Amino acid sequence: MPIIIPKELPAYNKLTKENIFVMDSHRAWTQDIRPIDIAIVNLMPTKVETETQLLRLLGNSPLQVNVTLINTGTYKSKNTPLAHMQKFYKKFDEVKDRHFDGMIITGAPVETLPFEQVAYWEELEKIMEFTETNVTSTIYICWGAQAALKFHYGIDKHNLERKLFGIYPARCCDDNELLLKGADDVINVPMSRHTDVDVDAVMNDKRLKVLAYGDECKIAIAKSLDNRAFFFFGHGEYDRETLKNEYLRDLDKGLDIAPPVNYFIDGDINRINMTWRGTANLIYYNWLNYYVYQVTPYSFEE
Repeated sequence: MPIIIPKELPAYNKLTKENIFVMDSHRAWTQDIRPIDIAIVNLMPTKVETETQLLRLLGNSPLQVNVTLINTGTYKSKNTPLAHMQKFYKKFDEVKDRHFDGMIITGAPVETLPFEQVAYWEELEKIMEFTETNVTSTIYICWGAQAALKFHYGIDKHNLERKLFGIYPARCCDDNELLLKGADDVINVPMSRHTDVDVDAVMNDKRLKVLAYGDECKIAIAKSLDNRAFFFFGHGEYDRETLKNEYLRDLDKGLDIAPPVNYFIDGDINRINMTWRGTANLIYYNWLNYYVYQVTPYSFEE
């Protein structure tokens, strides 16, 4: 079944060419089906790229998924055309009285700042509070996961000595976890961050459960025991060349950046070993099925 997005959204044509089943809103209205309502709070500067990556994953399921793109009202994107934001995105104030079956809150390139110094932190706190009552299940990605652990559980982050950058193996910790149903014992996860959470604090919090852990990357995936929140510390949504583009960008800036590990084949930047796509598709499929569709009410008033 398709994801439902406006036909004018740049992702529409791109995903159609990839044989991802997308449907425009007009056609969806003619079907007697209540689609799953998913909100994406897109905090990334490359909004068009990020929304396309996430829509690709949400489209890999038998469910009809209606997507609402959300951005913060307290910060204006500098890297995405204003016309795109006005046409396809809603402010949180416009949807704060709605209910969503699921929500995805992305990462953001503000990880080295204290949370309270982030321009939209107070608004993000309101959004995270909103998820407790108005969203069935939420995925938090990278800095978004760190922000959620700080807000919901008081677990802080700290700077790493060197950027965690590349593709890292992580071992699945629970054979019976439905999010990882069908996954191999070891999964590969793209990472691109300068910070990490207090691993011991997460491990010792009885309200949380670690689902995937790596010797180098530490916690890759965790969740709340009530399945209302999932914390992805990597970027399974990344395209083949996303890490390459980040690497070249930082080189152009003159930054001290090492090549992403376990990524280029024999050190050749034109040959990329993509080893995470299957796992990413599986995880988002399982999340939609087991933690959204299977548990969300048909009528939100319930």
